[in-house]
Amino acid sequence: MEYCLFTEPQQGASYADQLEFAQAGERLGFDGFFRSDHYLRMGEGDPLPGPTDAWTTLAGLARETSRIRLGTLVSSVTYRVPAILAMQVAQVDAMSGGRVELGLGTGWFEAEHTAYGIPFPPRRFDLLEEQLAVITGLWEASGSFSFDGAHYRLEDAPALPKPVQGRVPVIVGGGGPQR
Repeated sequence: MEYCLFTEPQQGASYADQLEFAQAGERLGFDGFFRSDHYLRMGEGDPLPGPTDAWTTLAGLARETSRIRLGTLVSSVTYRVPAILAMQVAQVDAMSGGRVELGLGTGWFEAEHTAYGIPFPPRRFDLLEEQLAVITGLWEASGSFSFDGAHYRLEDAPALPKPVQGRVPVIVGGGGPQR
């Protein structure tokens, strides 16, 4: 059995708070540190210190921890272009020495999308399916990678960098409609 920490820093946690939490978890023997990938506080309360970006934060934590696994629960497909996300995750994996996990979901918090001008299409499962295909395709390709889908098109993408791990664990999850 593995024991992991989970935090929702959009509710009011700075990078320093998250670092302290992750390092304490590592010292106490926890196996992983996962954080939500949200930019807007949910519910009432003080919004300070403000949002932190999940993958930027995980990059910092990758350099300031040594054993604990790091990831998102979950990154919304609406926030991240899949080829860029593949690079970000591979980079954090390298920075951590192979300790990253990628959580992906379709996204659900429409008010957050509206607040930050992020498109929120009514149907997102196809985006998730294509994003998974693009990310894993880029990581697995031995040369360049091309993809022609309904939402994403890549032509001879370099398919670099590669993750340090042979296979990055991918967690697909979230609440709401299911398929």
